[in-house]
Amino acid sequence: MPSFVNPEKCDGCKALDKTACQYACPNDLMVLNKDSMKAYNQEPDQCWECQCCVKICPPQAMDVRGYADFVPMGASVVPLRSSDSIMWTITFRSGQVKRFKFPIRTTVEGKAEPAGGWDTKANLDDFTLFTEPASTGLEAICAPGTKTWKK
Repeated sequence: MPSFVNPEKCDGCKALDKTACQYACPNDLMVLNKDSMKAYNQEPDQCWECQCCVKICPPQAMDVRGYADFVPMGASVVPLRSSDSIMWTITFRSGQVKRFKFPIRTTVEGKAEPAGGWDTKANLDDFTLFTEPASTGLEAICAPGTKTWKK
């Protein structure tokens, strides 16, 4: 089910020009209604259910119904984001509550390395980037574009 906003909890991120859910949505679906100062999903059928808006919402006004393999029908899932982790609280129909805490990425915005620390000077045509001979069941492999066998 697509994300939806609880209008009783939504404060429009204190009347900023762009709400947190607008900033986080990778599909640009969230919109701020300037009259009511409440956010809403303008195209629910296009929602990827990625929960980015749910995780970033300061007043926890966003919700997405969980998948059956993640949360049983009728249960509620509420993420609470801190500076270094997300605490997922699942409330089952029976009233039982479970919490799961997961670390989040803590790279400062705009400071992520595009290559992720990997050597970008490696030759992408190098035969060593091909599969290992052992995984193919061969004693050696022929380097692509050559007739040279490498062990």
